[in-house]
Amino acid sequence: MASANGHLQIVEYLISRGVDLNATNEEMNTPLHWACLNGHVEVVNKLILAGANLSVLNSYERTPVDEAVSRGKMDVLDAVNVAAAQVELRDVSVS
Repeated sequence: MASANGHLQIVEYLISRGVDLNATNEEMNTPLHWACLNGHVEVVNKLILAGANLSVLNSYERTPVDEAVSRGKMDVLDAVNVAAAQVELRDVSVS
């Protein structure tokens, strides 16, 4: 619920404790789905940089990005693109 409610400090704490970023609820929503659904840009960014999977489908066969778009959260879409690019650059520089 921390990601659904935009509680960035709690999300950061949970990440530091090794929580499963791709854990799902009964509708197969991950923390990233919830952050995208509710427009919590900073949480979205933090989850992606920490390794959350952008491709997980929920029970409605939607990814987190699909959910953001369905609710008109274009600022979330921008954040996803920036964070995903940062992850890709980080991965390239490591190899």
